[in-house]
Amino acid sequence: MTPRYEIRAVSPDDAEDLAELASFLDSVNLPHDPAEIAPIIERSERSFAGLIEPAKREYRFVLRDLEEDRAIGTSLIVAQLGRRDAPYIYFQVRTEERYSQSLDKHFVHRVLSIGYSYDGPTEIGGLVMNPAYRRVADKLGLQISYVRFLFIAMRRSLFRDELLAELLPPLEPDGTSHLWEAVGRRFTDMTYRDADKLSKRNKEFIRGLFPEGDIYASLLSDEAQGVIGEVGPQTKGVEKMLRRIGFRYVQRIDPFDGGPHFTAPTAEVSLVQRAYVATAALGAPTSTRRALFATEHESSPWFRAIAAPFAPEDDRVTIDPEVAERLGLHEGAAVWVLPLD
Repeated sequence: MTPRYEIRAVSPDDAEDLAELASFLDSVNLPHDPAEIAPIIERSERSFAGLIEPAKREYRFVLRDLEEDRAIGTSLIVAQLGRRDAPYIYFQVRTEERYSQSLDKHFVHRVLSIGYSYDGPTEIGGLVMNPAYRRVADKLGLQISYVRFLFIAMRRSLFRDELLAELLPPLEPDGTSHLWEAVGRRFTDMTYRDADKLSKRNKEFIRGLFPEGDIYASLLSDEAQGVIGEVGPQTKGVEKMLRRIGFRYVQRIDPFDGGPHFTAPTAEVSLVQRAYVATAALGAPTSTRRALFATEHESSPWFRAIAAPFAPEDDRVTIDPEVAERLGLHEGAAVWVLPLD
């Protein structure tokens, strides 16, 4: 079986394709700005090479169509979101009840309180797929999403005991955030995009300008209240996957756009638990089951993974010889496995 698709660490050869992927979802982790692409790739390469201290590493993966010789998807692991030089910042969402006996009036208010963490979780993010490949039968979006959990299992000591995923809330067609217009812009006099971009490299302005006291959501517009903790249509599928593998909404939101934060203990995420190392046996798998097979390398591209049929037996797993060759495996070599079903 000649593999059609593979996942590997990003490399400079992917710059043009990564820029195209950024055009599908302009975000702080993958901005639609050609000048930002080279630094993103360089940080990832230095992370895989171990040339950056562990807490500052950012591992970027690309899903490649080998026949077309192009990257068609990408995802990211931020080793630690929240350090002394760059805190993890969020709004904690809580409720507060008020009651007047004399008026017999009762209200339940949602209250936003800004929070900072300097010893934060590992972030799972940066998931972007070329729309033309979303309906492919190979479940390519699932592969580029799952590979992050496989890599965390492979290099468990490099990551935190909590994983976090920030989901996008409903945004306007032009990218406007109603929560930002109601809160952030009033305290910073910046556009949502400018503030989001600046926050990637400088978070001081948030602590310096954002209010430290409580913000009562009932004082905001209905549109701003409506996006607090809500999952946007473009990330409904991601929410479903996260809940299935053990993540939960923790009443924290992005302070800019109101997108919900989902977390899970790393050791309790089902995909991390299911990943294991096996001995490769080259042959034709008779099973219809599929798995992600992964290997690490001492030079670029550092990491490769391919989804293929597999037949597990005790501590051995049968792998198609062409898949094994692409992964650099020989008979009896160690290979990491994450079952996909």
